[in-house]
Amino acid sequence: MNIQTKFNIVLYEPEIPQNTGNIVRLAACTNCDVYLVGKLGFSIDSRHLKRAGLDYWDSVNIKRVEKLEDLWQEFPDSTFYYLTTKTKNLYTKAKFKDGDFLVFGPETRGLPEYLLKEKSQYNLTIPMQDGQRSLNLSNSVAVVVYEALRQAGVQ
Repeated sequence: MNIQTKFNIVLYEPEIPQNTGNIVRLAACTNCDVYLVGKLGFSIDSRHLKRAGLDYWDSVNIKRVEKLEDLWQEFPDSTFYYLTTKTKNLYTKAKFKDGDFLVFGPETRGLPEYLLKEKSQYNLTIPMQDGQRSLNLSNSVAVVVYEALRQAGVQ
């Protein structure tokens, strides 16, 4: 299968190299670009990062970006969705389209409050059992990317 649709995975200040490596592998398998934004909680040369991504690194367009505002300026006509546990807007209700950006926060604290307030109409969540904090970051990315692909007609 050759996936023509392109979604963009944005990891804002990711902290765990294994999660980022797993997401790079997912991106290779789903034709997504990956943007690493802000301060990383690990070195790009981390063996854990490389091991989790296996030999998929050369198959993915990975870009380092200083701040989210840089992406907004570079892609002013794109839709950015912000994944959080702090909204009731289900990710399945979004109308994903080619070129959308899926923004995920750091594992221990999620996206900043100011950003979620400023972009509240684009906040999305994955339903979970009450009393649970959150899914693993790489699992969350996979859930949302595959929903976006499903909506785009990839079968």
